[in-house]
Amino acid sequence: MTTSVAGNMAVAGLREAARGKKLDAKDLLLTPSNIRRIADDLARMRGAAMKIGQLLSMDTGDILPPELNQIMARLRADADYMPPKQLKTVLNKSWGDKWLRQFERFDVRPVAAASIGQVHRAKTRDGRDMAIKVQYPGVARSIDSDVANVAALIRVSGLIPKGFELKPYMEEARRQLHEEADYEREGQFLQSFRRLLRDDNAFVVPELHADYTTKHVLAMSFVTSHPIEDAFKLDQKQRNQITENLVTLLLRELFEFGLMQTDPNFANYRFDPITGRIVLLDFGATRRFQSKIVDQYRRLFQFGIAGDSEGLRAIALEIGFIVPETEAHHQQALLDMIEMAFTAFRDQEAFNFGNTVLVQKMNNAANALAADGFVPPPVPMDVLYLQRKFGGMFLLANRLKAHLPITEIVRRFVPI
Repeated sequence: MTTSVAGNMAVAGLREAARGKKLDAKDLLLTPSNIRRIADDLARMRGAAMKIGQLLSMDTGDILPPELNQIMARLRADADYMPPKQLKTVLNKSWGDKWLRQFERFDVRPVAAASIGQVHRAKTRDGRDMAIKVQYPGVARSIDSDVANVAALIRVSGLIPKGFELKPYMEEARRQLHEEADYEREGQFLQSFRRLLRDDNAFVVPELHADYTTKHVLAMSFVTSHPIEDAFKLDQKQRNQITENLVTLLLRELFEFGLMQTDPNFANYRFDPITGRIVLLDFGATRRFQSKIVDQYRRLFQFGIAGDSEGLRAIALEIGFIVPETEAHHQQALLDMIEMAFTAFRDQEAFNFGNTVLVQKMNNAANALAADGFVPPPVPMDVLYLQRKFGGMFLLANRLKAHLPITEIVRRFVPI
């Protein structure tokens, strides 16, 4: 796929050069034919490659043009299915070849198919209604090569600045994906979140069925629900409440639990339109945070909400958003972006996530930094995961066009 896309870029570049035009690598990569090819191949390849595509597919349209965003959107929960024969082989290996006798019904066609596994609905003879996630065969073995090939595609694309150190991020992607491929580990975190949220009526966490769970099969209770994005059909008040519940959960994960599901893929959140409760799925990317990073983010919010510029500079250096070696004008530009976000939240009683003015301003500032030769310093991995989750929640709030009193919500967790 990478070779084919690179070839398409080269041919298109030569064609445009013959016409007297010069396009950069990003323009050559982000053509409808290339994006369609990438989306189709990533959905077929699944695994680590598709995981990267899912992150791209969450873009609001400010990076990918709308028509390309629609092509990539299929990657959020739409991998190619396993053929029934292959599915049976996987389950025979995990459960033994007489497993079907234990089920009253097992739907061969999956109800969902994502990057690492697909989900089937089934009912056991003892009456349990289950959602059973079955891992694609070979996914765990292919992670290392998939990540290496995705890194090659990123380098070919020209989407990262010259001098940016990609290797540690690819190493972390490889490590995390190996963890996500361990369904017994995910089952343990599923149980942890079920305990943590047992008294919170805003959420539903499926029950783990440990007797059917193995390293490559995860069995849990089936919960009837709708995709979270369908909530855009609800009225403003309902959309606000759903979004507030998710933002509150994010802050609880960081400041109370020290344990966070860090994958912001929209497919991991569903909702019950009757009760309004949010169903939480997929705990493979769960991560524990040490008290040091939790304290740093508490102070980041404190300084940001208080409008303390010097405090923000100090904590930005401590967290690693900027480093002493960063040129002074680049440091200031980054700090201005941080203050821009806090000012937008602070100055409005209810921040309108549907208004894209802040996103456009932030993108313009980021593009100006890149054009000026700024190379982001490598941030600690905990910071990377937190920023990914915060960004994912922002995009979901944008999709639901929620209006939230962000400062008021933050103050419940951060003393000002």
